[in-house]
Amino acid sequence: MLEIQRLTPRVGAIATGVDVRTIDDATFEQLYQAWLDCNVLVVRGQNLQLDEFLTYSRRFGLVDPHPSKSTRHPECPEITLLGVNKFGADGKLDINIYKRGGHSWHTDGAYDQVPFKATQLYAVAVPSRGGNTLFASMYAAYDALPEQLKKSIEGRLGAFVYGGRSKDNALLDPKDRNKAPALHPLVRSHAETGRKALYFDPGKILRVEGLGEKESDALIDQLTDHMIESSSEYHHEWQKGDIVIWDNRCSYHKAAADYPPDEDRIHWRVSIKERADVNAADS
Repeated sequence: MLEIQRLTPRVGAIATGVDVRTIDDATFEQLYQAWLDCNVLVVRGQNLQLDEFLTYSRRFGLVDPHPSKSTRHPECPEITLLGVNKFGADGKLDINIYKRGGHSWHTDGAYDQVPFKATQLYAVAVPSRGGNTLFASMYAAYDALPEQLKKSIEGRLGAFVYGGRSKDNALLDPKDRNKAPALHPLVRSHAETGRKALYFDPGKILRVEGLGEKESDALIDQLTDHMIESSSEYHHEWQKGDIVIWDNRCSYHKAAADYPPDEDRIHWRVSIKERADVNAADS
């Protein structure tokens, strides 16, 4: 029997007593609403094949292959395979694979003209310690901004690319590294809840439109300092068989990147976009 519990007052809910392979529409709607209410939804105790994970993921929207082609699952390109091939032929740890998602707080897909609605992970292998994923609320970040900073970003657009100002885009194929920036409001209203959120990613933002370089960089630094409201954090401790979906329209996340390198931490990941019949409510 489905049970849903909040994990913190502001972010995170966990669902137990359900098999996502067989749930009916009414049960899925309960899961979906819990996800909207809590930004991050954990569904515990699943045992899935690739096609079953993909079928469940498609209930949330359109599954879109990640632009990092080299890390797509060899049997299913719509799924990214995280945490494999960490060591090169020389035995040296590839830090880009080990620390993937762990360099800074971020949201997935800001570099795309149609950003990712959600990201969903399924835990295939979990290390003996460490390896958590950290989440925080964009709603809380916006609400906590100083009023003057809120005014300074209202109506402003950020220009986002995969590597941001650092041009750290080694995971992309060379031909995919020079895409034009995607422009998104720094204050976005969620398409389904209508709530305002600080839409920002320090690792992918190139500039703030309409400002000179120094002024843009200063504003980016200010927003980086204010993007995480600590009272809105949830740190997920993975168990094998966990499915975790987070809402990129209102959630930041990062990997802790602190597990023993010689142990496996492997996930299947899908990137999910809005269906064409859902209109974004960006402001």
